[in-house]
Amino acid sequence: MAAYAIGYLTLRNSDWVAEYSARMPALAQKHGGKALAKVAPVVLEGAPQLPETQIIVEFPSMEHAQAWYNDPEHAPLKKLRQSGADFSLVLLSGL
Repeated sequence: MAAYAIGYLTLRNSDWVAEYSARMPALAQKHGGKALAKVAPVVLEGAPQLPETQIIVEFPSMEHAQAWYNDPEHAPLKKLRQSGADFSLVLLSGL
């Protein structure tokens, strides 16, 4: 069953973005990840506090998604992201 990593990102600075963007797609693909969306969210109802960008990556399973997140190659990318963005990440199981 598919799993979805959903990230919420608000940029503080862009110093890290080029390196992160160059390396993250291959890391996600290594674990079967496929980017589905990277957009500014649009509110249809209510008044939620939203990030500047929302990212959705589909993985073949929860195990694949967790292996991606815990991959040792991910650690330096997490530090890069944390150096210039406020970021939250949730993992959802598909139906």
